[in-house]
Amino acid sequence: MASDATTPQEYLDGLAEDRRARLEPVYRLVRDSVPAGYEETVAYGMITWQVPLATFPDTYNGQPLAYVSLAAQKKHNALYLMGLYLDSGADADFRRRWAEDGRKLDMGKSCLRFQDPADLRTDLLAEAVAATPPERLIELHQQARSGKG
Repeated sequence: MASDATTPQEYLDGLAEDRRARLEPVYRLVRDSVPAGYEETVAYGMITWQVPLATFPDTYNGQPLAYVSLAAQKKHNALYLMGLYLDSGADADFRRRWAEDGRKLDMGKSCLRFQDPADLRTDLLAEAVAATPPERLIELHQQARSGKG
C-alpha cells in the first residue's frame, strides 16, 4: 500500500482508523528512539528516517541512506531495520533476544512484519533503533559496498 503522502503526518492521516491505531504507537516508538542526525520524511511510500544527503551524498543510488522505515502494507505492517540488516552481529543478537520470551519473530533480512504493536518487543525495538547513529550506519554501508561487511 504505497502512499503518496509527503509528510509522516499525512501518511498517518491517510490510513484507515484501525490501521492508524496499530501503526501510530510504533511510529512514536521509533521517532522517540532514533538517534540525532537522521531526518524523518516519507520515502518510497513509507515513513522513513534517513541520513540526509548533506551528511552523506555518496550513496549507490543518489538517494539518502535509509535507516528505519515504517509502512502499512496490504496484509501486515512493516518495520524495516537497516541497521540490523547491515550489522550481522547486531542482527543475530536481536533475533536471539527476541526469542527469549517465546514470542514469534516474523522477520526477513530487514523487514519485521507485525499486525499489532502488542505483538512486538517494544523494549528491544527501541534499543535496536537507538543503537546505530548515522556515522555508524554510513560505516556499515561503506563496508557492505566494499565487500568487507
